[in-house]
Amino acid sequence: MDVVRMRNEAATFSAFAFGRSVGTVILRIVLVIGARLGEMTTSAYSLLEAPVPKQTLVHVHAGAEELGRVYRPALPINSGYPQFVDALQTLSFSNEVWKEQTAAARKDYLDWTTEPLPIPGKLQYGQIIRWLSDKLPEDTIIAGGAGNFASWLHRHFRYKGFRTQLGPTNGSMGYGYPAAVAAKLAAPSRNVVAFCGDGDFLMNGQEIATAMQYGAAFVALVVNNGLYGTIRMHQEREYPGRVFATDLKNPDFAAYARAFGAHGETVERTEDFAPAFERAAASGKPALIELKIDPDAITPGTTLSAIREKALKSKQ
Repeated sequence: MDVVRMRNEAATFSAFAFGRSVGTVILRIVLVIGARLGEMTTSAYSLLEAPVPKQTLVHVHAGAEELGRVYRPALPINSGYPQFVDALQTLSFSNEVWKEQTAAARKDYLDWTTEPLPIPGKLQYGQIIRWLSDKLPEDTIIAGGAGNFASWLHRHFRYKGFRTQLGPTNGSMGYGYPAAVAAKLAAPSRNVVAFCGDGDFLMNGQEIATAMQYGAAFVALVVNNGLYGTIRMHQEREYPGRVFATDLKNPDFAAYARAFGAHGETVERTEDFAPAFERAAASGKPALIELKIDPDAITPGTTLSAIREKALKSKQ
């Protein structure tokens, strides 16, 4: 792998080490490049023991304050990520078994990110993410909000360069749309795409007025499943069938956008997305595409009904 690809995929490696199994290989050494070892990256602190993990932890981070903040690494390295990856190029890895295992792990990860699993309904959201990943210019700025809708983005969109991702590090909803407005105004020559959930968008959707006023012409995707999906998922997992205050009575999001003078469309089938996106991008105006997905499609790998069924069985 060349240096540029290693730089761009350094953070991906850490996500793989924590989020994916490697066949029958037991991870004895965990190399984390650039990730903060907080709640999200460690699956609510369940993947590593604190304060001293059983695995040998090598943690590379540009901020010295992050090293040892939660987990005590065997080897803390305070370094910039490109510089660290450059230094790796001087090492020679001659262990053939290690090479085979890492090649298999790499292939498993690429398959996991590249091939979206089918979800309920006519609109396959993962395929849309892959289409965008393949078609958008490499310097496109992606601004994502917080919610389960973003898990498809993080799994299936491949970032090609630095300074192309905006996201709420504290997991706050309502971030994606106003962040995209700011990005487009700061970098008007670059493509910008906002990813928003329905509940997420309704927290700051009025910022379409700002986009119109200042001519921030970018495309926003509003993933509409009629739910506060993350909270519903937790409800079904912990209290199956006992849901409360997570259904949403949504507006017609495309009509909402048009009411501000923006370009608005609704997409309910996968095959209709590409032409809708091309029309939105060519409109020369702030644009919104509402994606209607089945509410049972709650993550890239499972459904609400499957979560509920598993929870009910565990409580029998």
